Amino acid sequence: MKVNELFYSLQGEGYHVGMPAVFVRLSGCNLACPFCDTAHQSGHEMTEAEIVEAVKVYPAQWVILTGGEPSLQLTASLVEALHAAGRKIAIETNGTHALPPGIDWITLSPKDAYLPGQSKARPVLTRADELKVVFTGEAPSDYPAVSVTHYFLQPCDTGDEARNRKILEGAVNWCKAHPKWRLSLQTHKFIGIR
Repeated sequence: MKVNELFYSLQGEGYHVGMPAVFVRLSGCNLACPFCDTAHQSGHEMTEAEIVEAVKVYPAQWVILTGGEPSLQLTASLVEALHAAGRKIAIETNGTHALPPGIDWITLSPKDAYLPGQSKARPVLTRADELKVVFTGEAPSDYPAVSVTHYFLQPCDTGDEARNRKILEGAVNWCKAHPKWRLSLQTHKFIGIR
């Protein structure tokens, strides 16, 4: 597998914010979102056994598979090996590819609303523990075809402070008007951790 980076930190967003976890960022993505804030293309080859051994160095129970788009490389055998090492597995995915069985927590962050006309951007997943929609100011879809437990609206970081404030205000107002949604902030950016 091509691994962009593997590091130990705290989950900065969504349901598990503040939770210690080992992040395995797999290289590459099948989409090109205009607001992507992750340089995920580079990386180095690692075997599944090397990934598991690198994860075992850290005491956290949770491993978060992210990217880019981790479903492009993720295998059932890596899921099984991480479970055999006593780890729980979370994935952050755009949902455009089926996932192997056994993943303990699925965060679906669909991007089709930002890539109109690209059918390859539509999610194919039918279940997720958490739906995390990037909010740019437009009303978010709640993806009724997907069985979801938790709904999160995450203000888009545009890099422009004034625009970010306006987006944040809109996200707060949306959550207040639609209480099934909760606000998700990228706390790792505020406190200066990866």
